[in-house]
Amino acid sequence: MTRNDLTIYDKVADQWWSDDIRWVRTLKAMVPGRLSWFDRQIDWEGKRVLDLGCAGGFMAEALAARGAHVTGIDPAAQAIEAARAHAAKMGHDIRYDVGIGEALPYEQGSFDAVVCVDVLEHVQDLPRVMEEVARVLAPEGLFLFDTINRNPLARLVTITMAEDVLRILPKGTHDPAMFIKPAELRAALVAAGLVPGHFTGLGPRGVSLRGDLKFGRLPMTAIIYMGSAKKVSQGIA
Repeated sequence: MTRNDLTIYDKVADQWWSDDIRWVRTLKAMVPGRLSWFDRQIDWEGKRVLDLGCAGGFMAEALAARGAHVTGIDPAAQAIEAARAHAAKMGHDIRYDVGIGEALPYEQGSFDAVVCVDVLEHVQDLPRVMEEVARVLAPEGLFLFDTINRNPLARLVTITMAEDVLRILPKGTHDPAMFIKPAELRAALVAAGLVPGHFTGLGPRGVSLRGDLKFGRLPMTAIIYMGSAKKVSQGIA
């Protein structure tokens, strides 16, 4: 079986905003939980924000609704087309590009914030992605992210349960070898010239009337964790 299968996003691009696919609804349901913590870190109004790994645009549209000037980028070209179409339908002025985190097609200091959710555990070169994030951030810019911890419990929950048993995610979505321990991510952030901030957990906090999970902040970082990092003025220019 293929692991870290990124083709799943293009396969469902035409249904991304339909709410017909359970695992896509799960991704959408995670956005409010993430933003309940991200919103405490930054005032989005007027900020230039890059949604790195935006897929079909759930986070990008939520940020645009908060007054941010949003650019989204993702390697899944069909998902990007779905994101463009839905943004136009909703009246959001969002720029969408096809590309990868290891080679961002933006000038140095282009963004006040970079948001990267459900992405870092999929990239091929984490140190390079961190370097690119630092490069495109303006001085005092903020990097906000979440990813999956690497340990037996995280593997049990995100692969054995979520993919194999409950089918909340398609089989092959993740490769457990690509999960990232918080200490490893902190080291990669520092190496790129970013100053890590607080890390906290993200996970289920309830169930909707439809039977879908609701997500929010958790005290434990053993499975999914969120965090922030800042590009300080004396860092990478």
